[in-house]
Amino acid sequence: MEYDLDSGAHSTFSLHYHLILTTKYRRGVLTEERTQFIHEVISGFTDNYGVELTNLDGEDDHVYILFRAKPTTDLVKFINTAKGATARRIRNEYADELKTELWGDSFWNDSYCLISTGQVSLDVLKQYVEDQRE
Repeated sequence: MEYDLDSGAHSTFSLHYHLILTTKYRRGVLTEERTQFIHEVISGFTDNYGVELTNLDGEDDHVYILFRAKPTTDLVKFINTAKGATARRIRNEYADELKTELWGDSFWNDSYCLISTGQVSLDVLKQYVEDQRE
């Protein structure tokens, strides 16, 4: 098996993650345009956290964010920034369209799912999405 490894001054690593964010109340408010907007917002600050965005996709009520990180990356800070920045920006950009679906300052569900790719399978991701719908 061949690995795509990164290296630092004193380490070699391969840290890949899947992050799943669901919209508040699982409202189907994400369109292709809004998902692309979220991608652009997150891409704007990934370097600050030592993160490389690999892919971002989703459906109308959640996004899958695939990214690479460094061992020094504070994942909780990155995730909180991603949730906060995207929520603020998307609510500002699409305020009139979202006011009937979401109210207050909420956009994302309070929880999130973070899985290292060494442990992930499509079945695990689907199960998480289904569990959040209940």
